[in-house]
Amino acid sequence: MLDFSLDIIGNEWIIIAFVAIILFLGTKRLPDASRKIGKIMGEYNKTKNMVQNELQKVTADYNISVQGPVETERQKNETIAKSLGIDFSNKSDEELKNLIASKLGKPQSTQGTDNPTP
Repeated sequence: MLDFSLDIIGNEWIIIAFVAIILFLGTKRLPDASRKIGKIMGEYNKTKNMVQNELQKVTADYNISVQGPVETERQKNETIAKSLGIDFSNKSDEELKNLIASKLGKPQSTQGTDNPTP
C-alpha cells in the first residue's frame, strides 16, 4: 500500500549529505569544519596505527594461531603447548599445565599437594 520509499543508492546519498551539510553549516563555516574533521581523522588513524603496532609487538613473542574452538581442557592445553613449543606427548594434564605455567613464568599449580601455600 505504501510504495513511496526512496530508491536512492550509491553516489546520490553523498550528494544529498553534502547539500544537507552546506545548508546546515553554511558556506563560511564549511572549510573550518572540514579542517577539523580532517584533524580528527588524522588523530584517529595515528592512534589506531599506534595500538596495532603495540599489539604486534606484544604478540610477536608468542606464535599463537587460533584455528577454532576447542572442546576440552586437554585440547586447550595442547594448543597452548604447541604454540609455546612444548612437547605434550606422553604428558598428563597436570604435567602439561605445569610446563605451560613455567614457560609463561607463572607459579606452578599446587592442586595435588596436601599443604597448599597461601
